[in-house]
Amino acid sequence: MNPTERQELRQEIDRQIAEVRVEIEALGESASPVAPDNAIGRVSRMDAINNHAINEGSLGRARERLEQLESALARIDQPDFGTCVMCRQVIAPARLAYLPDSTLCVQCASR
Repeated sequence: MNPTERQELRQEIDRQIAEVRVEIEALGESASPVAPDNAIGRVSRMDAINNHAINEGSLGRARERLEQLESALARIDQPDFGTCVMCRQVIAPARLAYLPDSTLCVQCASR
C-alpha cells in the first residue's frame, strides 16, 4: 500500500469513526431504561422495553465497530497493514475501504 492509499484510507477510517460516534450518542439516549414510575400503559411499556433491548443491542454493536475502526487506525502505519494474515497477499483496496479493520482477503475470509 503506497502512502497516498494509506492517507486516503486513514481519512475514510476517520470519517467512519465520526459516523459511529454520532450513532453511539444517539443510541445512548434511546437505550436509557424505561422508568417504572412512567405513567404509560402496559402495552406501551412492553413496547418501550422491547425497543430498549433492541437499542442496547445496536449500541453494543456500534461500540464494537468503533473499537475495530480505532484498532485499524492504530495499525495503519504498520508495514503489514493491508496484507492478509493467512495467505500474505495484499487485501483489495476496495475491501479495506469498506471494512478497514479487515485482516483477511476476500478469498481467505470466504473459507
